Amino acid sequence: MTSENLKKISIFEKAGYASGDLACNLIYTTVSTYLLFFYTDVFGLSAAAASTMFLVVRIIDALADPFIGTIVDRTNSKFGRFRPYLLFGAFPFAILAILCFTTPDFSDMGKLIYAYFTYVGLSLIYTTINVPYGALTSSLTRNNQEVVSITSVRMIFANLGGLIVAFFVPLLSTYLGNTSGNTALGWQLTMGILSVIGACLLLFCFKSTKERVTLQKSEEKIKFSDIFEQFRVNRPLVVLSIFFIIIFGVNSISNSVGIYYITYNVGREDLVKWYGLLGSLPAFAILPFIPRINKWLGKKKLLNYALLLNIIGLLALLIVPPSNVFLVLLFRVIAAAGSITAGGYMWALIPETIEYGEYKTGKRLGGLIYAIIGFFFKFGMALGGIVPGLALDKFGYVANQIQTPEALTGILMTATVVPIIFLILAMIDINFYNLDEEKYEKMVRELENRDKVYIDNIDEFKNKKIGRSS
Repeated sequence: MTSENLKKISIFEKAGYASGDLACNLIYTTVSTYLLFFYTDVFGLSAAAASTMFLVVRIIDALADPFIGTIVDRTNSKFGRFRPYLLFGAFPFAILAILCFTTPDFSDMGKLIYAYFTYVGLSLIYTTINVPYGALTSSLTRNNQEVVSITSVRMIFANLGGLIVAFFVPLLSTYLGNTSGNTALGWQLTMGILSVIGACLLLFCFKSTKERVTLQKSEEKIKFSDIFEQFRVNRPLVVLSIFFIIIFGVNSISNSVGIYYITYNVGREDLVKWYGLLGSLPAFAILPFIPRINKWLGKKKLLNYALLLNIIGLLALLIVPPSNVFLVLLFRVIAAAGSITAGGYMWALIPETIEYGEYKTGKRLGGLIYAIIGFFFKFGMALGGIVPGLALDKFGYVANQIQTPEALTGILMTATVVPIIFLILAMIDINFYNLDEEKYEKMVRELENRDKVYIDNIDEFKNKKIGRSS
């Protein structure tokens, strides 16, 4: 008979869970994509002040992750361990997002202080929601194939959120700004609409999901130092953390340099939005089939083939003439297909590292492990932000002018060769992942037996206690 922890999850619950990522993307992708522009062109901050603030907030946010993960793993409530953060964080998240896109009538210094306060607050509440939201996957089921299916649906919803933000935020903010005659109000109203929708989606995620996997035993205390123990004994976590750094770094480099490549090498600034769109569209064709592909190939082959497909697409972009727009866009789709497959599937491996950590240490550290992963992928995003700027500067790139042949070569190399090098490193890294399907199933059976023994002992202890009192 199938255990409750291994049961199949209904499509309604999968969609309910995935709606949480749609909510986070509607709000935080808007922040990530447009907040810098809003601060410099609408709010009134200098580019230097805004850039410094973004760096400070990223550092604070990354350092907060492990502490928030520790707090999450100590949570035990009538709503479960992870779901309460969705319930109680939804509307504070929405309110802080609106405040970030609000322009107060303050002095320049007052505006800067206001911007720091609201953006730091938003980043911390986002982490407080996102860490337990990610960890919630591991508490829905221990069925590996179901985890892959849940993650696939989640990634579809996440990409849908990204497309909505990419197309409708500029359109809506411009329309509302023109209608009201106030650009700042247009941005505030746009963020208000997205925030309310996002908060409602988080509440729907809370309501439609159920934590099934046995929680941490009450006698086992979660400590910050558990991070170091996990890195000592949890090899899959170490491998996956490195993989996340690389993949997020590659995606950040490709997305940021792609604009330069299309604008200057291809000479078609009008195609920038389509180049971006083609980077996301393959998700809707590929992600629904990830569970079947995983069953057919297994995790290592799936990731290696996906990375290889990404490399082939980038190599082709390196070779084809930029004047051949059709081939440029075709190979963009091929590279994106590999990137999306690897980037989507890697999230399905995190619950495995949680199970493995519990198997080795006896502690189930879902929140802490997701926080560790969060720290590393933010490090990868920072890496992806630094590398293109340094590379373009070295090759003599100068903004808003016709580029020298050396600068064009630099753009091309940064858009293709640099990501290829990182992708090769990712292929080497993932082959050290030592948790295959057979080993995982054996481990899950052992954990299920441990849970059963624990529950039986608890019942026996309660019976003895009742017997003594009578």
